[in-house]
Amino acid sequence: MSAESGIPTFRGSDGLWEGHRVEDVATPEAFERNPDLVHAFYNERRRNIAQAQPNAGHLALVAAEADWDLQVITQNVDNLHERAGSKKVLHLHGRIDQARSIESPEVIVDVEGDLNIDSRLADGRRLRPHIVWFGEMVPAIGEAQGIVQEADALLVVGSSLQVYPAAGLLYDLPMGRPLVLVDPGKVGLNRVGLHHIQKGGSDGIPEGLAYLNAYFEQSDKQ
Repeated sequence: MSAESGIPTFRGSDGLWEGHRVEDVATPEAFERNPDLVHAFYNERRRNIAQAQPNAGHLALVAAEADWDLQVITQNVDNLHERAGSKKVLHLHGRIDQARSIESPEVIVDVEGDLNIDSRLADGRRLRPHIVWFGEMVPAIGEAQGIVQEADALLVVGSSLQVYPAAGLLYDLPMGRPLVLVDPGKVGLNRVGLHHIQKGGSDGIPEGLAYLNAYFEQSDKQ
């Protein structure tokens, strides 16, 4: 979704994330082992994201809110949906512009600038990036499942469909409801009613929304 804004995808073809093994920067064990490295990694990502701008795909979703009760469920940790103007955004994997208390995970605060090993709340509780790392539970997955189960349609953008539990949300969409996948690659998904648009988000999202509009207009005529 955010690749066209200059934000690299999570993991490249070499299996690395921005030159690092995910085991070294995206697990609780990595943070325990080397918090300085993990903080430095996310500080750099935070600075890069702050410089990025929403792309045409983000803006197309905002425009669609005029016609749809549209809920964004994202695996991305950037805030480009919010900056574009989307009103309903659920972040499955947290937000890089926020931090949470290590001792009290429910306490989440906005971040301006960098975090380091000495970053704390006013009462002394330590802070870590508000990111769901490998090996951790995804607290928002239940809410996401409920949204998809009630949805009239599902538009999936730029997903490898390999990262669970998010990839399993496809199967929460009741059969018979349209599923549109926007992704330039080939995806090994066999599902009745799937419409695959092999384009990036900027071009594919408007096409996907147009497909859904036509689908429901046709349904209304029948």
